Amino acid sequence: MSKIILRQTARLRELLARPGCIVAPGVADAFGARLVKMEGFDAVYMTGFGTSLTRLGMPDVGLLTATEMIDNASRIAEASELPVIADADTGYGNPINTRRTIRDYEKAGVAGVHLEDQAWPKRCGHLAGKRVIPTAEMVAKIKAACDARRDDDFVIITRTDAIAIEGLDAALERGERYREAGADVLFIEAPVGREQVEIVSKRFKGVPLLYNMAASGKTPDLPADELGQLGFKLAIYPNWMLLAAIPAMQNLLRELKKTGSIAHMRDKVANFKQFTDIAGLPEIQELENRYGLPEDQRAAL
Repeated sequence: MSKIILRQTARLRELLARPGCIVAPGVADAFGARLVKMEGFDAVYMTGFGTSLTRLGMPDVGLLTATEMIDNASRIAEASELPVIADADTGYGNPINTRRTIRDYEKAGVAGVHLEDQAWPKRCGHLAGKRVIPTAEMVAKIKAACDARRDDDFVIITRTDAIAIEGLDAALERGERYREAGADVLFIEAPVGREQVEIVSKRFKGVPLLYNMAASGKTPDLPADELGQLGFKLAIYPNWMLLAAIPAMQNLLRELKKTGSIAHMRDKVANFKQFTDIAGLPEIQELENRYGLPEDQRAAL
């Protein structure tokens, strides 16, 4: 009996239909995506801030182009072989631009994207200095996004950043309009404190919600099972892998600068085999064997 392989979009829809909340660690590149896959997660999130930091060495303030973001999403999708939820910023223009953005993300192999109602240049949702476009303008973008997708299972997530600018009530009203426009999942960005989280949950009972477990501390850190009980179907953890790696990398660099040696650090880092395993060397070796490469041309440790 042949194995049935679902499209990644269908896999994400299937996950969203299950009870509970999907945990999607955030990655900035294909390397992070492979780690998420190896640890057995069901989905992965491409973080915009992480992409900006790793590609440009700069913050998430609208400096990346659609082409750069989509290229990164494509590499993450291929490396992870998981449903990828990708940051698509504002759609990179008006409803016509948004149509092309959705088509290009679909071709990149991602399972869904989130579009936000910020004015360009956008900002990370947990930074000040944001502006939002009129609700009607965002509604038009959502309709364009839904019309543009060729795969009906492609998930359109709509994000409002209005809490910090217009207040919670305005953000909730925007969420209602965005849902009516066709959004599959609502993303009410940066609720402050448990009370606002519960208000969002009650207002949109029965509607799939996304929870952004950002590192800013504005939104409370809640466990996935509790989020599921509150009606959140998807929790993203945008930059936590990078945040975890930063102290380790800084420590190694400081020790190297101080001592001029890495000898005493070897037992504190991954070994070379672990490194090559994450990179997929065993898979390459299997292919070399399948295709009969001469022994002296094969990659080996």
